[in-house]
Amino acid sequence: MHEALLFDQLKNNIVRCRICQRRCTIGPGNTGFCQTRSNIHGKLYSLIYGRVSSIRVSPIEIKPLFHYYPGSRWLSLGSLGCNFRCPGCQNWELSHANIEKEIPFTDYIPPEELVRRAISENCKGISWTYNEPTLWLEYTLDAAIIAKERGLLTNYVTNGYITEEAMELLGPHLDAYRIDLKAFTPETYEKIANTSHYRGILDIVKQAKYKWGMHVELVTNLTPGYNDNEVELHEMARWIAREMGSDTPWHLTRFVPHLDLSHLDYTPIGKLEQARQIGIDEGLRFVYLGNVPGHPAENTFCPQCGTLLIERRNYQILQYNLKGSKCAFCGKAIAGYFE
Repeated sequence: MHEALLFDQLKNNIVRCRICQRRCTIGPGNTGFCQTRSNIHGKLYSLIYGRVSSIRVSPIEIKPLFHYYPGSRWLSLGSLGCNFRCPGCQNWELSHANIEKEIPFTDYIPPEELVRRAISENCKGISWTYNEPTLWLEYTLDAAIIAKERGLLTNYVTNGYITEEAMELLGPHLDAYRIDLKAFTPETYEKIANTSHYRGILDIVKQAKYKWGMHVELVTNLTPGYNDNEVELHEMARWIAREMGSDTPWHLTRFVPHLDLSHLDYTPIGKLEQARQIGIDEGLRFVYLGNVPGHPAENTFCPQCGTLLIERRNYQILQYNLKGSKCAFCGKAIAGYFE
């Protein structure tokens, strides 16, 4: 166990966690909503510091991050637990796990060893993913500080439900923020993530980009009957273009039936294409489709001359027509990090 960085000590040995926006109030001997933090004698402890459930080297495209060093290798790892309870979670074995029962089946990897492994595997950086990395704050922060000292980049694949004060600690040491924007109304967010307070997520997205200079890409998993309402998609795309900039990549991924939503169908390709057109109509220049191998909307096209710049299939790059960060044909600068 590792003492938490952010919590308030209240009366009667009760504590309030300040890692995520749920801000759970936790009595002695209890855990919060995520089950990864326990109140022991009036202090809050992380139960998952350094506990790794899954680790592999993977391409940056699988995050997905398409405008951040395409083709680079990243040491990707996750732990257990989540501060959401998405009914169709694709990693539910990890995010919905019984933490105390599953911890013995994880491996402990100290921050220094994690960084050494990333370097030995010739990785561009370290990506915390698979479950919600916010819950791993103390560990990811310690590892990120060492990683940056050794010349590695760092990335969170996250739902964005971190508190501002936790982001203040993490922000100086994190380079890329790939965030799920699951919906754009309190009602839809409640159905998908068991929280209606999504406006705080929008504030964090802006903080990541504008205060800490992180590269930000957004993902919406288009779930039939849940978050595929055209009006809501228009509002979401409009917000991205207005608040984050028209060059911000937006990934619309195909829902695959999982867990409590196993009875639903895959997202129709036509519905994905319709949502992509909504993003384009609202002014976004880079709207991608995911989980549809071979679809042209996996690729990056120059917004000025229309030429194919990066051709992708199954997270592999088949064609690359960029010189630095510019189109090799017309010289248009493409927003992101490509060198």
